Amino acid sequence: MGKFALIGCPLGHSLSPIIHKELFKINGSGSTYRLNEIPAESFESQAPRLLGELDGFNVTIPYKTDIIHLLDELDYKAELFGAVNTVKITNGSAKGFNTDCDGFLRSLKSAGIALGGSVLLCGSGGVARMIAFECACARCRLTIAVRPADIPFANKIKDEIKEKLSADAKVILLDEVRGGFDLVINGTPVGMFPNTDCCVLGEDIIKNSSAAFDVIYNPGETLFLKYAAHAGIKNSNGLSMLVWQAAVAQEIWLGCEFSQSDIDKIAKTANKALPAKK
Repeated sequence: MGKFALIGCPLGHSLSPIIHKELFKINGSGSTYRLNEIPAESFESQAPRLLGELDGFNVTIPYKTDIIHLLDELDYKAELFGAVNTVKITNGSAKGFNTDCDGFLRSLKSAGIALGGSVLLCGSGGVARMIAFECACARCRLTIAVRPADIPFANKIKDEIKEKLSADAKVILLDEVRGGFDLVINGTPVGMFPNTDCCVLGEDIIKNSSAAFDVIYNPGETLFLKYAAHAGIKNSNGLSMLVWQAAVAQEIWLGCEFSQSDIDKIAKTANKALPAKK
């Protein structure tokens, strides 16, 4: 049995407690999980206290980078990304991990989508940055497509990939995207509930590609994925990614393992807890 939590601000209607509760049922640990919303002005005083109270915790926005200076050690991926979403505390020592990447990679695998070849990544936010690094690690031919206002952020990702992984990426505007790709990824909130009639790419780009992945999970089928389904290409939304990143956190905390059938079952439970869809 252990005590775990999620820290961030705001936490709103986080699915994390539901997902972790179901994971605890499967592994039979009897552990607990709570939400700890910490205002920015209280982070430096409250976060260290949690290191002494908990066996581990998850970290979400805006503290995935801020938490690092409070930790004793970082896993390779957490150090590479410069972002932590999972902390394990052992005998007073805190180690940071990044399981967002595991969630992404395992959800691709479960959908039968290969990470390789030419990849178009839309977006330059936190989740897009992680995906860009994983594409670079897999030696994909990566193109990052963004709005004009986000060009500086995309170029920063490009430069970090070059510096840390000696890999190249191309940065273009969304309006400049042409042709098809082995994999197209929506790493933006475009198409998320309640604005479900939007798509970050034109249908022609998606239908000329081989696979599609959308980090959004509400709705379960965005317009982006509807285009993919109409084209008959492999596709997946972000719910499996969300559940897998939580599952890998528990594998780190408790030394357990989860199967794809476990994840599918929990994803169905989590989907029922989402706000009403249009």
